[in-house]
Amino acid sequence: MSFWKTKKLTEMTTEEWESLCDNCGKCCLHKLEDEDTGQIAFTRVACRLLDLGSCRCTRYRERTRIVPECIDLRQHDFSEYTWLPATCAYRLLNDGKTLPAWHPLISGSIESVRQAGISVGAYAVKEQDIDDFEDYIIDWLD
Repeated sequence: MSFWKTKKLTEMTTEEWESLCDNCGKCCLHKLEDEDTGQIAFTRVACRLLDLGSCRCTRYRERTRIVPECIDLRQHDFSEYTWLPATCAYRLLNDGKTLPAWHPLISGSIESVRQAGISVGAYAVKEQDIDDFEDYIIDWLD
């Protein structure tokens, strides 16, 4: 049986944990929080470390040192995962849901993420090219 069906997130090995990431890049998009409501808005603006071709972090192991606001999910309470996109494997599994058919662990191919239109590579812009993140808020992400 597949490990994600039998183990809780807290029980997974580092290798298992990392394999859950589908490399969609959505968590690497800048988010803005409404100070009044606490609501999180995603933007099309990608972290400067995200390679938009592969949707992988170019400095993954040292990302939290280079970009202090980058979040290491394993260091947080899973109840805080509500800010993650609804398609995120960590959020899905935490919420008791299954992985979608396009997830690489199900499909057997990393290309299935792009083919399903889940990858940010087609619409994200690099943060160094943007002046006002608010101009790039998206409401159709999930």
